[in-house]
Amino acid sequence: MENTPIQVGDKLPDSTLRTLGADGIQELKTGDFFAGKKVVLFAIPGAFTPTCTKTHLPSYINEEAALKAKGVDEIACVAVNDVFVLDAWAESVGAKGKVTMLSDGNAEFSKALGLTLDGTGLGFGTRCLRYAMVVEDGTVQALAVEENPGTCQVSSAAAILEKL
Repeated sequence: MENTPIQVGDKLPDSTLRTLGADGIQELKTGDFFAGKKVVLFAIPGAFTPTCTKTHLPSYINEEAALKAKGVDEIACVAVNDVFVLDAWAESVGAKGKVTMLSDGNAEFSKALGLTLDGTGLGFGTRCLRYAMVVEDGTVQALAVEENPGTCQVSSAAAILEKL
């Protein structure tokens, strides 16, 4: 049974995400990663997919300075992809050093948030919905979930800037 989706005011669930560092795969505990910081976290259904690559991720790359000017300490992207795919994707679109790529390879974090998408009809398996949130010290301050995961309107960087 699916969890009730996370809401503004809720603490992020304890989970482990992964990223690719100089020494290989690194595990990041959500409690540690989000502690004491203002983070804009956005989620994509899949790296290298059209909307994610042409619209969603570029919106955050292009608005990095504006987001940081509004007090954002870190911009992070989560996806149900492995760390190697996310690293290659970040490299291909110029996101390295601007957006932290967080792998939720088994969709554990997405399931705990209650923000998953059943992509089995397309051969994608379980993915995360397209969303964006502002998280301060592990607590959700703003949340925008796309009704249609093929669009990027309420979860774009411009839309999140209006919430800061």
